[in-house]
Amino acid sequence: MKVEGKHIRSIWLEPDGWSVSAIDQRRLPHEFVVARLKTCDAAADAIRSMLVRGAPLIGATAAYGIALAMRADGSDAALDSACKMLIATRPTAINLKWALDDMRSTLRHLPPSARAEAAYRRAGEIAEDDIAINTGIGRHGFALIEAIVAAKKPGERVNVLTHCNAGWLATVDWGTATAPIYLAHDRGHAVHVWVDETRPRNQGASLTAWELGHHGVPHTVIPDNTGGHLMQHGMVDLVIVGTDRVTAKGDVCNKIGTYLKALAAHDNGIPFYVALPSPTIDFGVDDGIRQIPIEQRAVDEVTTMTGRTADGRIETVRVVPDGSPVANYGFDVTPARLVTGLITERGVIRADRAALAAAFPERVAAAAE
Repeated sequence: MKVEGKHIRSIWLEPDGWSVSAIDQRRLPHEFVVARLKTCDAAADAIRSMLVRGAPLIGATAAYGIALAMRADGSDAALDSACKMLIATRPTAINLKWALDDMRSTLRHLPPSARAEAAYRRAGEIAEDDIAINTGIGRHGFALIEAIVAAKKPGERVNVLTHCNAGWLATVDWGTATAPIYLAHDRGHAVHVWVDETRPRNQGASLTAWELGHHGVPHTVIPDNTGGHLMQHGMVDLVIVGTDRVTAKGDVCNKIGTYLKALAAHDNGIPFYVALPSPTIDFGVDDGIRQIPIEQRAVDEVTTMTGRTADGRIETVRVVPDGSPVANYGFDVTPARLVTGLITERGVIRADRAALAAAFPERVAAAAE
């Protein structure tokens, strides 16, 4: 997508052919900084510290992390160590495990001397596949927006509400939830996005708003609790969010607060869609509420906020009284019954076991092995 009018991805291989660069998302929206990753340790820290985030991008970064590890040491011990370190960085997003399993499967039968080249090649393929998948998500999701355009009066805008960041910053390019929005905008439709600020970490306000603004998509940042009010007053046509894991029966795990948006949408008869690439489906998990591990993150994400002062300084301030306990659950689970449909690279499908299995039989078979 575009930054200052120029196309850029969230992660890329440098011209030297081995080091990897990624946008440091911790510094957005006030500073645009590119970080160079030269070791597997650096890739792991980038995922752990949320220099990179978003399930698809985490997977791509982990794949490049394995490539960096194999460049240094192609042994079985080094491969096992790299996979162990990377899998421990973030517990909720299934794309991380998927990418590591894929890399291990690609490399384990090769001699150590051939692993680095193969690892870089496969990591590049994973990144390109992610772009192709998100392009498909955009195409199928665009049809939903186009249908609303056709039902509205000429010139009326389509209002989409989204939560957290499921944009191109969360993937390699295009994004999941934003891909249909970007496609609609690029094709000249009047589309407007309600952007939840998404406390804690403010990933909607700092990331989604930043990327929509750079691409020229009309949007408005709102406090998280505003969404229900907008829905009650007919100001939301549909909700599209992303996800870090979808269960075999269609439960959706996404940034904390998604469940509340789904409840509000259901109460007001507003379609609630989830955009996801197929590697995000976990056919090994059935009950999202009881089986998906919910990451509990550092309390300072709640107790402090970082922003730019009137004189241009970037400062972090405390907003919670000293001594007050804090809980920081990173995700919640939206039951499948509240999901209107799942926007995938193979079409918009029902959020249930039969539809998921029919759309992705090869993933079901792989999970059963």
